[in-house]
Amino acid sequence: MSTTAVCSRFGLLALALSALWPLQAHALFGDDEARKAIIELRQKVDKNRQDADAASAESRESAAAMRRSLLDLSNQIEQLRGELARLRGQNEQLAREVSELQRLQKDVQSGIDERLRKVEPLRVEHEGQTFNAAPAEKRDFDAAMDLLRKSEFAQAATAYNGFMQRYPASGYTPSVLYWLGNAQYAARAYKEAADTHRRLIREFPDHLRTPEAMLALANSQIELKDARGARKTLEDLNKAYPNSEAAAAARERLARLR
Repeated sequence: MSTTAVCSRFGLLALALSALWPLQAHALFGDDEARKAIIELRQKVDKNRQDADAASAESRESAAAMRRSLLDLSNQIEQLRGELARLRGQNEQLAREVSELQRLQKDVQSGIDERLRKVEPLRVEHEGQTFNAAPAEKRDFDAAMDLLRKSEFAQAATAYNGFMQRYPASGYTPSVLYWLGNAQYAARAYKEAADTHRRLIREFPDHLRTPEAMLALANSQIELKDARGARKTLEDLNKAYPNSEAAAAARERLARLR
């Protein structure tokens, strides 16, 4: 029940009692006692009205305080929503930056890997030998061999000479000397071919191409009209590498030279 309704009911009750009391008071009491009773009743009614007014004021104050609390809570919720939106935006920006950094890192790593592939030594097995070679080193050797296969002997000789200048300690050197001598022989540069094969025989006596280089040396000596030198080379070949295919060919040529 509202405070206004309570006050109204007390007011009506007070009026009713005021109207009825004098009649009863005359019947039971004197005028003074009737007035005293009316005054006491009015005081009670006034106190009840004051209590009701106080309760109403307290209720209004409580309601106002609740409204203020709800308003503060609503403001805090809006602030939190704004903060959450800001943080969400920061997270999205950070996610984009992280993604971009990861992409850049991947690009950088790919570039590093590509550069390493260009310079990192390769493990090569070639003509009975195993050694490390730079990618460019292998590429240059293969290019010189391609020229030889195309019968471009002068160009191949130039490529082999350039190779040895660029890679003086290469594991390909014995093979380069062998094929360089063959390219020179095919280009009819017999003296240069003989010198090249002599170097291979002298520096790499255990290489599998060395017996063939001795046979090729003898061929150059024959072209240079050095039959005695050719015979000695073939005899040395037969003694040093008696079980090689080159030694078998050397024995046949010795028979012809005699």
